[in-house]
Amino acid sequence: MINPIIDQTTIERLRALINSVQRIAITCHKSPDGDALGSSLALCHVLRRLGKDAVVVTPDMAPKALEFIPGVRELVVYTRQELRARHVLAEAQLLFCLDFNSMQRVDRLGELIEPLKVKRVLIDHHLDPDDVFDVVISHPEASSTCELVFRVLMQLGLLRFMDRHAASCLYVGLLTDTGGFAYSCDSPEFYEIVASVMRRRFDRADLYNKAMNTFSAGSLRLQGYAISEKMQLFPDHGASLIVLSKEELTRFNYSRGDTESLVNKPLAIPGIYWSVFLREDADKIKVSCRSQGDFSVSDICSRYFNGGGHENAAGGDFIGTLDEAVARFHQVLADLFPGVAIHPVEQQPQPINDNENEM
Repeated sequence: MINPIIDQTTIERLRALINSVQRIAITCHKSPDGDALGSSLALCHVLRRLGKDAVVVTPDMAPKALEFIPGVRELVVYTRQELRARHVLAEAQLLFCLDFNSMQRVDRLGELIEPLKVKRVLIDHHLDPDDVFDVVISHPEASSTCELVFRVLMQLGLLRFMDRHAASCLYVGLLTDTGGFAYSCDSPEFYEIVASVMRRRFDRADLYNKAMNTFSAGSLRLQGYAISEKMQLFPDHGASLIVLSKEELTRFNYSRGDTESLVNKPLAIPGIYWSVFLREDADKIKVSCRSQGDFSVSDICSRYFNGGGHENAAGGDFIGTLDEAVARFHQVLADLFPGVAIHPVEQQPQPINDNENEM
């Protein structure tokens, strides 16, 4: 049984808002991932089946790796279709804000949203949402925003409008925001939600393969280089660090999404229970952190990297140089493990002993 966790008063207010309008806009954070796209497009599919004029407006392009999600080609992308995005938002009678807790997360799209005179509905699972939303459905304990969209639809009595396209979208978000059901999904109810979504009879194996096991040649080469040449291990701290510069990214023809799962890889090494990935962008250093067990990387990202997230999956931004970001990581090690010497171990290929290979 899936228990209702959203306050019923909030649900009834949301029901009244949806029933009172025809034109609905949905938006999500910049650099949208599987959860942002999956939740937004799933909600859009359901609202359209209700007879609403629903449109998803994104701050920028979806990664090429996620173009298989049903409805991606119908997105109104602000950086590509600014006039169309302005028109959709200006005409909207209700705005859903999915998978972000602050207008800063929608980049320049926020400049269009802030003056709008429509109700804003937040559905999100990140900590501490800004006080700029009229209806707030915020549950940081949830695995994903896709889980929350499912729960909203369930409590509104709208699951009957969830077809296989909407279910496919939700499945992608549930899958990717938990690292393939590896973290942030310990609740038995989570798997009841997955089971309910799967009853819509989409091609689960195909979606799983596209979401988790499909990479471009450039992405594989970049990740192979990062693991072979750039991964540092700190066994006494249970930590790993991978750092990629703009020059290195350019060398491998980096495209957004190419390093999506890289931060998870070191966790396969026995004794490594938290991993940090630093990627140099044009104006900042993107920080991604993953962990296992009860080691919270959310606290680390919040305190040291202007970010946050969940206990086992978090991220942030560092304003400064790549060397300064690495120094900040070393400071984290020193603060968390006082008195423990910082001796990084770089992965080096082991020499082949010809004698051992003789037949």
